[in-house]
Amino acid sequence: MTGDSEDPNDEVQYHIEVGEDDVADAVLLPGNPERVEKITQFWDDAEEKAHHREYRTVTGDYEGTPISVTSTGIGSPSAAIAVEELARVGVDTFIRVGSCGAIQEGMEVGDLVITTGGVRQEGTSDEYVREDYPAVADYEVVSALVAAAERLDYDYHTGITMSADSFYAGQGRPGFDGFEAAGSDELVDALKDANVKNIEMEASAIMTLANVYDLRAGAVCSVFANRETGEFMTEGENRAAETASLAVKLLAQMDQKKQEAGVERWHPGLSLD
Repeated sequence: MTGDSEDPNDEVQYHIEVGEDDVADAVLLPGNPERVEKITQFWDDAEEKAHHREYRTVTGDYEGTPISVTSTGIGSPSAAIAVEELARVGVDTFIRVGSCGAIQEGMEVGDLVITTGGVRQEGTSDEYVREDYPAVADYEVVSALVAAAERLDYDYHTGITMSADSFYAGQGRPGFDGFEAAGSDELVDALKDANVKNIEMEASAIMTLANVYDLRAGAVCSVFANRETGEFMTEGENRAAETASLAVKLLAQMDQKKQEAGVERWHPGLSLD
């Protein structure tokens, strides 16, 4: 069978063009295909398995742990396609590795934001489940990301992420020729008052689909923009990439500890080496 068919049961998936033997159980999901090398630079080895449209997949090894990365392009629709097709070839853990805008005081450009849950302002997840269904990060993924950031001594924040479908109007920015969407002037302040930490475009859809399908997902994003100060720099990509890669190793250790203890979920009583 080939990737020319849209049959979801095909061995090679239609959009991402990978099969079961091409990817590890855990996959990192950056948006930009060019971010793939920034992730794999921390691995011991890496081999490209497919590159079709925005979807570029590389599989390798990080400190003895199998790991993959698949770029998803911009936005939740294409990210959902990646989750769907990766799940069909056996992937059970997804970590978004991206960039974001911070909206709370004390969050510096270059810091990391580890998502615990999401505001579903994107429309993709609405096509899967009712709008009041929560977008929640798997606590094992959150724990692994926090532990990784701590071990690497990177500054990080945890909390709620808002995922939007639009970079401009949907995030309270002016559109072409100064256009302002209804309510856009109040959007960021309302999110800030609700203690939302950051804004990006894919996390809530990835987490929602993972929960619907009983899979693990989370997100770590580097702060490129601080909406409070107006500062913008492309800083922290390498920190997010290294943190997510180490988190995959820690998740593998968690899974081993669970197996040894005969339990289904990791908890702090099962210490990691």
